[in-house]
Amino acid sequence: MTVKTIINTDKAPAAIGPYSQAVKAGNTVYLSGQIPLVPATMEMVTESFEAQAVQVFENLKAVAEAAGGSLSDCVKLTILLSDLGNFALVNEVMQRYFSAPFPARAAYAVKALPKDADIEVEAVMVLAD
Repeated sequence: MTVKTIINTDKAPAAIGPYSQAVKAGNTVYLSGQIPLVPATMEMVTESFEAQAVQVFENLKAVAEAAGGSLSDCVKLTILLSDLGNFALVNEVMQRYFSAPFPARAAYAVKALPKDADIEVEAVMVLAD
């Protein structure tokens, strides 16, 4: 039987619904989707898509670290975008946080995201035994 460990940190936005920031099962960590909320204020970053993407990856980084890993331990990302026109820019921002070998990834355009965010990213991370 796999034991679940709930991951929580004040360095990432508090959950805005009935979910955890991340759940660790064995050596796999499932990181909930992050939107561009500033943890200290729970206010949205709105000045640009790039600024939103940076905040999202900073939030993911904080949760990954709270779980005992880093973004380099991520094996899968799912990126949700309100506009696929931002696809190239999200790739550019992502390369600031990840280096080869990159995690597997899927990117989707969606009709809307929570709090009218332009980007949300979730991840799966595997920690060393």
